[in-house]
Amino acid sequence: MNEPRNDEQFAERAKTLFDNSVDKLDAAALSRLNKSRHAALEQLKQSPPRSPSIVWIPATGIATAALVALIVLRGPADVGMPFEAPVASDFEILLEADSLEMLEELEFYSWLELAELEVDNNVG
Repeated sequence: MNEPRNDEQFAERAKTLFDNSVDKLDAAALSRLNKSRHAALEQLKQSPPRSPSIVWIPATGIATAALVALIVLRGPADVGMPFEAPVASDFEILLEADSLEMLEELEFYSWLELAELEVDNNVG
């Protein structure tokens, strides 16, 4: 809880010390500072404008970071893998409202499943 107060005290102390050091500067130092300031401002006016490509460098970096974050968040299973619909189990199919006809033909579906298993075993 003392940190904000300590920060404020530190900032006040630093400002006071800076103001005191500026007030104690002699005329020669103030003149040199003023000349340096004007020279810097003049150089800034004469410098060539920034290249448009420099503006795109941060934007490209941000876009790349966003793309990498998206790939990481989605995970490798989601990238480049074909979508597979979930397969309902036999029990879920039987619980559906339209399954009464299937219940009547249950013996046929059992035979069909066994036939598919035999075909798979013979092929593999």
